[in-house]
Amino acid sequence: MSYESLQILWFVLIAVLWIGFYFLEGFDFGVGMLLPFLGKKDEERRAIINTIGPVWDGNEVWLLTAGGATFAAFPHWYASMFSGFYLAMFLLLIGLIMRGISFEYRSKDAAPAWRQRFDWMIAIGSFISALLLGAIFANLARGVPINENMMFTGNLFTLFNPYGLLGGFTTVAVFLLHGANFLALKLEGELRERVNLFAKKLWLGASALYLILGGFTYASGFWARGIIDPGIVPISAVAALLVAGIFINKKMEGWAFILVALNIVLTQATFFSMTFPNLMLSTTDPAYSLTIYNASASQYALGVTSISALIFIPLILAYQGWTYYMFRQRISTDKKTLVY
Repeated sequence: MSYESLQILWFVLIAVLWIGFYFLEGFDFGVGMLLPFLGKKDEERRAIINTIGPVWDGNEVWLLTAGGATFAAFPHWYASMFSGFYLAMFLLLIGLIMRGISFEYRSKDAAPAWRQRFDWMIAIGSFISALLLGAIFANLARGVPINENMMFTGNLFTLFNPYGLLGGFTTVAVFLLHGANFLALKLEGELRERVNLFAKKLWLGASALYLILGGFTYASGFWARGIIDPGIVPISAVAALLVAGIFINKKMEGWAFILVALNIVLTQATFFSMTFPNLMLSTTDPAYSLTIYNASASQYALGVTSISALIFIPLILAYQGWTYYMFRQRISTDKKTLVY
């Protein structure tokens, strides 16, 4: 395989890893953020946690794999993004650590105050993580200041510009909706009905923010470059989210989940197709942008890592698929059936 083909292949593979992470961790973060608001009693909150209990740590593997693949295939991209976005990545890590600690320690004490504290830590950690991911990707789509040495010259507040914050809060809103749809598939009884009511309200907010973000992205990313028709992928992403509202109102939970998931997948696909072949757009000078050609590893390194990917990625997919199949049953709030 030619060097250019390997570079394109690894761009696509990393895009797939990020898309998978957004799809899986999206409902994961959404469930975490909804936890203190949906669960009125400890049994209900435990049931909500149990919907993602067997899978949340496996979902985070996609983030680690995406980061590792970036380091192996595009070391200059990894160096520029992870050093330049250091504080944002550090806060993201804090959010993930808060979630992990809370899942493990929540049930170590039966005291209500103890458990409530960790429930809020799960929600806050999930919110921080979702907000930062949305802000980071929005800035990558918009462009960031990069100099001729491939170095990010901004700071944390550079990322928290109006467009970045809009991207962050839109990601939070869509993840909340994704999480509510997932809970509707996993819970039963009164709690399930409560989730369905939440989903209707969340859909309105998520759709409004998404359309505003989409309008700004179209104006700056497509219209500014003379592109009138953005293509079938972004249009389908918008349509999927809007049509999801019909199924949410009809309580067709499976279709609602599929369509919001499709919106997330197509939105990320739009991001990567918009930026290709760029990895990080430079607002300082377009010539300073990182591309798949000037930021990639050697041909030999890409060839070796491609062999590893062909072996291990199918294994990871098979294992995760088996996990979801094994824990596919709905969860009751009956204390006798709950696992603490």
